[in-house]
Amino acid sequence: MSSALQGKVALVTGASSGIGEATARMLAAEGAAVAIAARRVGRLHALRDELAAAGAEVHVLDLDVTDEQAVHAAVAATVGTFGGLDILVNNAGVMLLGPVEGADTSDWTRMIDTNVLGLMYLTHAALPHLLRSRGTVVQISSVAGRVAMRGAAAYNAGKFAVNAFSEALRQEVTERGVRVVVIEPGTVGTELREHITHAPSKAAIEERVAKIRQLQSTDIAEAVRYAVTAPPHVTVGEILIRPTDQA
Repeated sequence: MSSALQGKVALVTGASSGIGEATARMLAAEGAAVAIAARRVGRLHALRDELAAAGAEVHVLDLDVTDEQAVHAAVAATVGTFGGLDILVNNAGVMLLGPVEGADTSDWTRMIDTNVLGLMYLTHAALPHLLRSRGTVVQISSVAGRVAMRGAAAYNAGKFAVNAFSEALRQEVTERGVRVVVIEPGTVGTELREHITHAPSKAAIEERVAKIRQLQSTDIAEAVRYAVTAPPHVTVGEILIRPTDQA
């Protein structure tokens, strides 16, 4: 186990699989105490047991990020358990692709509630603690926050919102020592696509990704590691990371 983050406390949302799980593993391996949050608590307990067996301090949080009261409780539980908060990784999210025409707008509500408001709630709840620790906020956004594509209008809207919110936040807090980092992955081999409800969109993206070497969750965790272990006077504000094969 490394000691680059020894004495630091991190909170990772969406930690039951994919990028969140890989990031939690990375932070623990670097010596941080880690609060892991998600709705699939059984997976979190399995991850906690594994990381604890390797010597990590891990706290499980049953959390729906769309519930603002629960978000504040989760941050309070993290601080109460570990004594502070240095790193917030806002990773929880859904990707429900489909055209605007004929859309099931409940998909839009779910995405905005989770990808935008959930991230904003966590940031808001964590910020007083991060200001005290001169900590770091890591927002897992997407290449979809930079480039709009047909069939992804609502998802694009949410990720553009994440990027705008994060830049405005950076301007508010950077002179007080808080770093705001936006990670923008391209296609990553995770469960994200499994939840797409629009069958033609799901089939189309599965066909596209079958032709490329996708990023892996560990690739994104390595980008997070690079940002959070930079010297305190260095803010790695934005990392766009795509598969080499992705046009």
